[in-house]
Amino acid sequence: MSTDFSIRPVGIPAPTQFVTTSNSAANDAVQADLPVSQTVAASDTSAPVRNDLQSNENISRQVIFDQAAASMVFQIVNDKTEAVVDQFPDEAMLRRRAYFHALDLKSEPSRPLNTDLSA
Repeated sequence: MSTDFSIRPVGIPAPTQFVTTSNSAANDAVQADLPVSQTVAASDTSAPVRNDLQSNENISRQVIFDQAAASMVFQIVNDKTEAVVDQFPDEAMLRRRAYFHALDLKSEPSRPLNTDLSA
């Protein structure tokens, strides 16, 4: 078994057929003129849109360790209301991790603590 993960062709490549389509439908299409209110135009690129939270001065970032899920949690918190604005991983993922972590702890056999330091 090979240890590299490259894809190699096997056998003779299958011939491909190029199918040409007729442009009669495009040639017979009716040209439509829309009123200005229904047309689509390019967006204004003079004012770039920012998607970060740096402009908000009332936020702080914190990292906590969730012991039940055994993982780090990154949070953005509003300082005035102390509400979590954004969090990674989200609550559903933390509950899932906590469940599987509890299953892992339950399935491990309990081992006695080795206090013998002479070995």
